[in-house]
Amino acid sequence: MSLDLLLLFIPAAFAINILPGPNNMLAMTNGLRYGLFDAMIGGLGRLAAFAILIVLTATGLGAILAASTTAFYVLKIGGAIYLVYLGIRLWRTKTENAEAIEGQQKSKASPYAIIRQEFLVAISNPKAILVFTAFFPQFIDPVLPILPQIATMGITFVLLEIIALFLYAISGKQLAFLTRTQKGQKMMNRTSGSFLIAAGGLLATSSK
Repeated sequence: MSLDLLLLFIPAAFAINILPGPNNMLAMTNGLRYGLFDAMIGGLGRLAAFAILIVLTATGLGAILAASTTAFYVLKIGGAIYLVYLGIRLWRTKTENAEAIEGQQKSKASPYAIIRQEFLVAISNPKAILVFTAFFPQFIDPVLPILPQIATMGITFVLLEIIALFLYAISGKQLAFLTRTQKGQKMMNRTSGSFLIAAGGLLATSSK
């Protein structure tokens, strides 16, 4: 991949990475509830999902999935249902007294649980497949070998995704002071839940 194309790709890709999509909203929620470290660990699930999608793109399977109306619909509805499920769970989360809240903030989340959440949200979002199959080709030099260029863009995209993950997770952590009271905790749970439910609704009604 030529340096000129890479320098064009980086800002364009980061503009996609930083959008307030489902995974970034989930990272902010995890940063709020569990802290920066656990939110970043959870982000490994998202990165793994994107790595899989990039491999599918490199093998040509991504284009097949993107072109399949049935596959797109199944992924879209499945992803939307999962986002709404996560949002409802947050809405229904019980608030605790100040001492319990403080103890909860000091406790660690289950790494497996938040990694799984991030993975499922990312892998079930058909828009991610469209990004890799429609966005990446715009920066490919047809004169050069294709696979090394996809690999370069894939690695760059994942590294930029880590930056976006960090920014959203630390933003959530900075809001943690709002959960020191039962009222604040309830407000943040419902706000975060509403974001995820809205993201699920938008995904369900989206088109290619």
